[in-house]
Amino acid sequence: MTKGILGRKVGMTQIFDESGACLPVTVVLAGPCRVLQVRTADKDGYEAVQLGFLDKPRRLASRSESGHVADISSRRSAKLKAAGVAVPAKANCEPQRFVRELRGAAAGLAVGATVDVSAMEGVKTVDVTGNTKGRGFTGAMKRWNFAGQRATHGVKKVHRHMGGTGALAANRGGGRMKKGKHMPGRYGNERVTIRNMRLVKVDKEKNLLLIYGAVPGPPGQMLVIRESNYKS
Repeated sequence: MTKGILGRKVGMTQIFDESGACLPVTVVLAGPCRVLQVRTADKDGYEAVQLGFLDKPRRLASRSESGHVADISSRRSAKLKAAGVAVPAKANCEPQRFVRELRGAAAGLAVGATVDVSAMEGVKTVDVTGNTKGRGFTGAMKRWNFAGQRATHGVKKVHRHMGGTGALAANRGGGRMKKGKHMPGRYGNERVTIRNMRLVKVDKEKNLLLIYGAVPGPPGQMLVIRESNYKS
């Protein structure tokens, strides 16, 4: 199984290695995570482990979220039990705020088990997945690094406009905009994976991972950290 864990970005800082070099690192609060489900090839068609991170108050959780982690009484469950249908095992924990699946064999993990940062010991590089910072609706200069219009000589109050879009004439593309044209629009808040990041340190006492460099998202962003299989 590929080693992995869920976490939350705390922020960035710097540390010094044994040679005295200054290393910029991202601090990630990783785990402890509860094993909510174990997918098998026979039943689900693939192998994976579903992890949950950070408890969610039951008063804020929906009934489906509560029933996903604990056995709650319902007419449907009563009928299934009376018919002799095996009810899937539950983790018997609080509802989780962040739930993700990690593909691969369970490697001895069972529903209800706990995964902490000690699972990442011996891992040298990781792949970090998260959402980038959301910047809202932005112009073409900010979104696509356009240079803008000239600052003088005939340009009046359109310095940050994107300029001509091309292919507007009827005999050049039918007057339709080409797909994928760089234009203003929503920028950021996209799912991004940064591969092959060096795992500098694992702090088991404080449940922290120190990763070299910057990871996606602002402080507080939920992250998925997996052992990297990158081959250069």
